[in-house]
Amino acid sequence: MKQFLPLFDFAPLGATGSATGTNPIAPLIQASDGNFYGTTVGGGVINGVSTNQGVVFKITPAGKLSVLHVFAGNGDGTQPIGGLVQASDGNLYGTTSLSIPGFGCGTIFRITLPGGTFSTLHAFSNIPPIRDGCHPQVTLVQHTNGILYGDTNAGGSLGQGVFFSLNESLPPFVSLLPYSGKVAATIEFLGQGFTSTTTVSFSGTTASRTVVSGTFLTATVPSGAGTGLVTVTTSSGTLKSNKLFRVIPQITGFSPTTGSAGTSVTITGVSLKQTTKVTFGGVKASFTVNSDSKVTAIVPSGAVTGKIAITTPGGRATSAGTFTVSSTLTGHCVYQCGSTRCGELTGYCAGSVGHAPRDSTPWSVLSGSRRRVRGRSVA
Repeated sequence: MKQFLPLFDFAPLGATGSATGTNPIAPLIQASDGNFYGTTVGGGVINGVSTNQGVVFKITPAGKLSVLHVFAGNGDGTQPIGGLVQASDGNLYGTTSLSIPGFGCGTIFRITLPGGTFSTLHAFSNIPPIRDGCHPQVTLVQHTNGILYGDTNAGGSLGQGVFFSLNESLPPFVSLLPYSGKVAATIEFLGQGFTSTTTVSFSGTTASRTVVSGTFLTATVPSGAGTGLVTVTTSSGTLKSNKLFRVIPQITGFSPTTGSAGTSVTITGVSLKQTTKVTFGGVKASFTVNSDSKVTAIVPSGAVTGKIAITTPGGRATSAGTFTVSSTLTGHCVYQCGSTRCGELTGYCAGSVGHAPRDSTPWSVLSGSRRRVRGRSVA
């Protein structure tokens, strides 16, 4: 079921301003630490004094926000309209649209992760002889060669904006499309210096590849690959993916298909060696990873009939078939003669059926080896 849930409200400007920032415009990014990062155009408080020039913030998936930098216009720029990019060095890069409150052409900045240290990398100018652009408003893009690219809304020699690059000697990398897939899936790569001798590996497992050009190749996710970085080795060096590649697990079968709590079940599939969780009908089970294609799990107490699911860093796999949890009766019974000729024994059992409590359950012996429990016959 789809559910919309507000997680955080940005505070409005009050008597002392808004410490959280106001008016976020740019899209968020999810960084390698799993948190989201973004900018606001307004808000910001320094030492109890409102700057109202915007902030850079971090917010967790649960909605806990922390401010990494408050813009004040004292060399750091003001009013960031564009968003952030996490570059191949792991740090965040962005732009401000102005240099000081209400004036100037803006800046390019960096914030380190982890740590949150802020530094200004470039200040735009529209004053001759330097007219290198003014008012950048878009999120920077990093090329696979490591260089950052962007454009400005105005400025330049013709006054209509500038397309620019910034070389901070950041590591080159390979970009993948997509960043997840099952074994045997074909993945596309963008990078540099691909040749006939180029090799590709998924978290250390060598993959077959086809080099299309010096900047483009395709590779097949190999059997045995796990979730992790993808490495491309060229004649000029080693390139790594700028994000983790997720190998999606698969369940192909399980045996036996029925059993009670404590039963050992063998689960077969593909990409199972990184298994972190196994469930029976949603109930968590203990397990042992035997190989990349086999996991042994124990049916847990309280399990119900349903699907078997396996979770890995690459995702979640659910069985096509249903595992049936069989009922077992444990406990003790008290009985008495139900008639003068003892043709039927009556009484009750205290215990459980299928690990669900069944206290004082009425029963009666119908024949030599069968009894009735709450109206149903049980061997």
